[in-house]
Amino acid sequence: MQKSKLDKFIQKYNLGGNVNSVKWKASGDSISTSFVTPDKSLLGSVKVDKFPFEDAEIGVYQTDQLKSLINVLGDDVSLDLTKFGDKAVSLKVKNGPVSVDYVLSDLSVISDPPQMKRLPEFGTKIKLDSNFISTFIKGKGALSDVDTFSVVKNGESCDVVIGYSSTNTNRVNIPVESTSCDVDTPITFNANLFKEVLVANRECSSAILEVSTEGLAKVNFKIDDFDSTYYVVAMQDVD
Repeated sequence: MQKSKLDKFIQKYNLGGNVNSVKWKASGDSISTSFVTPDKSLLGSVKVDKFPFEDAEIGVYQTDQLKSLINVLGDDVSLDLTKFGDKAVSLKVKNGPVSVDYVLSDLSVISDPPQMKRLPEFGTKIKLDSNFISTFIKGKGALSDVDTFSVVKNGESCDVVIGYSSTNTNRVNIPVESTSCDVDTPITFNANLFKEVLVANRECSSAILEVSTEGLAKVNFKIDDFDSTYYVVAMQDVD
């Protein structure tokens, strides 16, 4: 397996180090994980197909450490589990004669993310393309000290505004194509987390950002063998 496939799987849930402790669930030829950020402002899941690994559920407590170990290896890797009885105790990742071992966590010490019991109606649907993804990432980089972005109604459509405020501020306004926009007042989200979501899925050429006036956004990316979904909880209104 190409190491890049393993790297992408990790990147899509690790989100620049914002999510470290997860359970990997492998079944058939796919592997998946569900996750939540420590502040519970983002919930998500990632699944990748054509991923050669034995059926198992394993605990990865420090993803950042695992990433560092994998970086030691070359481009073509294989994954195996070391078991004590029926329990997987370590993950071996191998490239030719070189291998790294990562000690797995007991599943009981990693909390399962909360389940989405009820999804609200998403009345705003914004088209995301490669140009939007690139512009948002660069815009957030230009405003590194700004923590929020807002979905703001503009006529019959919407704008995505990094650093929105009712007062005079530095900001980046990104007009977007929306099939519907029912945002009467601006809805604000964490720009740092959303940037990491876009960075992790920047190879996607098309996606839909759905926004509810109840304070929840959803975005799904389908790229090759990857299927990633993220739910982002709105922040307190900004002035």
